[in-house]
Amino acid sequence: MEQAAGCPAVGGSYPQKNAEILSSQYGINLFLAGLLLTFAWAVHAVGISKSHLLSYLITLMLIQLLWMLWYLCRSCTQRRLIRDKDTHAGARWLKCGITLFAVITLILDSFKIGYYIDFSNCLSPTEGIFPVTHAVHTILQVYFLWCHAKDIIQSFKTLERFGVIHSVFTNLLLWTNGVLTESKHQLNEHKERLITLGFGNITIVLDDHAPQCNCTTTTLCSIFSQGIYYLYPFNIEYHILASTMLYVLWKNIGRKVEHHQPNKTPFKFHGITVGMIFGLIVLTSTIAIVVVYLIQIGGSKIKSELALTMFYLHAIFVLALMCTAGIVALLIYRLEDRNLDNSKNPARKLDAELLVGTAAGSWLLSWGSILAIICAQGHPKYTWYNLPYSVLVIIEKYIQNLFIIESIHREQEKVNDDIKTLRIVTISRGSTLSLAPLYKEIYNGRAAPDRGDIPCLFKGSIYGRENDGAGVAKHETSQDSSLVMHSASDFSFSSRNSVTNNKRRILKNIAAFLFLCNLSLWIPPAFGCRPEYDNGLEEIVFGFEPWIIVVNLAMPFSIFYRMHSAASLFEVNCKT
Repeated sequence: MEQAAGCPAVGGSYPQKNAEILSSQYGINLFLAGLLLTFAWAVHAVGISKSHLLSYLITLMLIQLLWMLWYLCRSCTQRRLIRDKDTHAGARWLKCGITLFAVITLILDSFKIGYYIDFSNCLSPTEGIFPVTHAVHTILQVYFLWCHAKDIIQSFKTLERFGVIHSVFTNLLLWTNGVLTESKHQLNEHKERLITLGFGNITIVLDDHAPQCNCTTTTLCSIFSQGIYYLYPFNIEYHILASTMLYVLWKNIGRKVEHHQPNKTPFKFHGITVGMIFGLIVLTSTIAIVVVYLIQIGGSKIKSELALTMFYLHAIFVLALMCTAGIVALLIYRLEDRNLDNSKNPARKLDAELLVGTAAGSWLLSWGSILAIICAQGHPKYTWYNLPYSVLVIIEKYIQNLFIIESIHREQEKVNDDIKTLRIVTISRGSTLSLAPLYKEIYNGRAAPDRGDIPCLFKGSIYGRENDGAGVAKHETSQDSSLVMHSASDFSFSSRNSVTNNKRRILKNIAAFLFLCNLSLWIPPAFGCRPEYDNGLEEIVFGFEPWIIVVNLAMPFSIFYRMHSAASLFEVNCKT
């Protein structure tokens, strides 16, 4: 008994490791069961209806609601206890982003409730229960993430592992359900447009799950049914962001962290005017291109080809600018000599893995397009623009991933802006100027180095003060040479800081520009502007159904990549 108590770390590690393995396997099986049920509904499997899928999702959400309520109540009773926090997890801007997506998700739920009321005569009751449960789930989950995303759980660890991983995979299944519903809608529209591009040899069979009864209010039904699909992109982003934040919470269970509070890095508009202006130009032009594309595509063959050509030329120009900006940023990093932060950080590790993993989705589509262009026998003029577009998509993600991953792993500068313009204090004849206020200001945390050593720039000044107290004559004889040394040191210090400030300003502008560009490139596929569907060449080479399967599998990851990159670049801008 005493021996067991003497080495708790050795004995205690096995149960916790087993709990981690068991909870992860529980979550994977939970997800696979839901995924198979979703697939069965999508292919109209015998005996599987939408009500079965929704019943499964409702059950998962209710279980998560019970766990979150239990966790919140237990946290409320222990609110006076000091808890460890992961300062890198659950950044405020990330919480604000997920709150925005959650608000739009609540609007989506209200549309679904209205849609159910109008078609209540022929819809299953689960289609009315689901949006109500989902709305309650969304409100409580956002509150939970705002209050506890940074928690490092040290009690009830086995139970909490199962609760958190259940929440992770519940959100992933809700994300999958949203992706499938939105993809089916996009696919139906795509099939209707193919004829206008001249691909009459492709069989058009609409996969429709519309209710088999009349709507009670035709106008409202039209608003609800059309509005739902414009809101799905925000719902999809909400669930994937929630699952990533909950996954970081799961990885932090039982983790031991250093009690070191990093400096806060607030976002500032100062110094990023150029990047913001160019980024806003790209964002505005992209919105205009998307609007024109959605109006023109499917109207006629000529209009569809012009819409595709316009999209490709705009995307090629934007991707070329992003590649150039990324290369400039990497060259600046090569000129700097700064160490990388290799400390254990689940949030940062997940960010890097998601960037590379989700980029694979668009890489798959790009290589498919390149192969189709090479192998196709006939090439309409607009399809040739797809070749440089696909190549640039691959290169741009290579460069951007390298820039973001290196940026989030770089150690922050230990010297703050308050020191960078510091002037050397000289001592005038017959008086002694105290350095105590300045010294106190620096070491109170606003501009202090991490270690407690006195900066080398102050050692000469303090040494001068000590000599002044010992003998004024000696100080007077060395005053001229001291002033010369201080002037030279001040000039070197200022020039070095000027170069550093210029580099930081360029990097911040690049990060701001890439942030807005990634938001711009998220908009087209999220709102139905998908040339991978409308190009038509890939369907001829690979076959309609195989290529559509590839697009439906890869497109959600490609869309998420842009939003995740934008979030990471926002963090890079704050840290730079």
